[in-house]
Amino acid sequence: MKKLVFGLALALCLGLSAHNLMAAEAAEVKSGLDMGAQPAAFYVEDVTGPAKGETLCYRCRYGGRPTIAIFAREMDDSVQNLVKQIDEAVAKNSDQKLSAFVVLLSDAPADCKSELEKVAAANKIEETPLTVFKDSKGPSPYNVSKDAKVSVMMWNAEGVKVNHAYATNPSKEQISTIVSDSKKILE
Repeated sequence: MKKLVFGLALALCLGLSAHNLMAAEAAEVKSGLDMGAQPAAFYVEDVTGPAKGETLCYRCRYGGRPTIAIFAREMDDSVQNLVKQIDEAVAKNSDQKLSAFVVLLSDAPADCKSELEKVAAANKIEETPLTVFKDSKGPSPYNVSKDAKVSVMMWNAEGVKVNHAYATNPSKEQISTIVSDSKKILE
């Protein structure tokens, strides 16, 4: 009888712990610009976009157009899925000038370029430039949290309208929400 009670107590304890762990992993973290803020200029090296090999400011290039900026610390399957779906949204909304770019944050950006080229080719990412930033901190005015594995900010001429950041890979449901939220910046 003691073993049964202990087993049930342990299962209950583990169940709650697993639930709390899953809730923590799914929770967003605070990262990025506040709602309504105007994004500042910052420079990246374009690895796969129309300015491949150049250092430029996509914030400047896109101006007040509706823009999705994805800051990621690695290009794992989840992030690739997010980028692929955002790329498809950009293609579908080209008439509304929807734009996007990805910034890989790494302390060794030169070492990431071939990976980004492979990701773009494997996922047929054509509308969304994959870029690298000079370090893993990200542009200082953007307040990208070191705890955020992925930060997604969306803005238009009025400023930031959407901000999601995750300490772990975004789930399929979270990716779906992000893609759906792109409608909030279309004019």
